[in-house]
Amino acid sequence: MATLRTATPMGRALDDLRVGWRQRQLWGHLGWQDIRQRYRRSVLGPIWITISMAVTAVALGILYAGLFGNALEDQLPYILVGFIVWAFISGCIIEGADVFIANEGLIKHLPAPISVHVYRLVWRQSLLFAHNLIVYAVMLLIFPQDLDWSSLLAIPAFVLIALNGAWVALFLGMASARFRDLNPIVGSIVQLTFFLTPIVWIYEDFLNSENPAIAERARWAEINPALHFIEFIRRPMLGQEQVWRHWYVVLAITVIGWLITLWALRRYRARVSYWV
Repeated sequence: MATLRTATPMGRALDDLRVGWRQRQLWGHLGWQDIRQRYRRSVLGPIWITISMAVTAVALGILYAGLFGNALEDQLPYILVGFIVWAFISGCIIEGADVFIANEGLIKHLPAPISVHVYRLVWRQSLLFAHNLIVYAVMLLIFPQDLDWSSLLAIPAFVLIALNGAWVALFLGMASARFRDLNPIVGSIVQLTFFLTPIVWIYEDFLNSENPAIAERARWAEINPALHFIEFIRRPMLGQEQVWRHWYVVLAITVIGWLITLWALRRYRARVSYWV
C-alpha cells in the first residue's frame, strides 16, 4: 500500500490527496458497498432513491405551481432539477461533517490517507446523483426542454460541484472531529439554506417582480453561495441561457475553499486519528 513520504507538512497534505486518489479501487468499492448496504434486502433496492425523489418533486411542483400561479411545465422541471442538485450538495455537506467520525474504526486500523474517506463519500453521492438522473430523463420525455450543445456545460458544472463537495467534506470532517457540537449546527444551517435557496421558488420571478420591494429583497439572495451552485448547473440542464456570474462565483469559491482546506489539512491532518 502506498505511504506518505514527503517531509514538509504541506507536502504530506498534498501526498494525502494524491495517494488517496490513487486508491480508487478501495474507495470506489466502499462507496458502492455503502449503497448496497443501505438498501439490503429491499425489493427495489436503490430504485427507492429515484421513486422518493420523483414523488417529492412532483408533489412540490404541483403545490408551488398552484401557489405561485405558474404553469406546471415550468415549475415542475425547475423543482425537479433543483432537487437533484440539492440532494448532492446537501449530502456532501451533512455527511461530510460526519465523514471521519463515522469511519473511526477504519481510520484507526487501516493505514490509508484520510482523503480516502472523502473520495468515498463524494463517489457515493455521485452514484446517487446518477440514479436521480433517471427522473430527469423521464421529465424530459414528458416536458421536453430546449436543450442544445450548451447543455453539455452541465458536465463541467457537476465536476466543479464535486470538487467543492470534496473540500467541504474534508474541512468540515476535520472540524467536526475536533468539535463534536458542529454536526447538529451544520444540519440546521443546511436545512435553513434549503428554504433560502431558489429550489422550489423561481428566482427570476421574484427578481423581475413588478413590486420593487420584492425585487430588491430577491437581489439579496445573490449573497447565498448555494444559489450560484444550483443555478449554474440547472440552467444548462433546462436548456436556459447561461448566466456567467454564477460560474465566476463558483470558481472563486472553489479556489478559496481548497486553499483554506489545504492549510487546515497541513496543520491538522495528523490529529484526525486522535480526535475520532
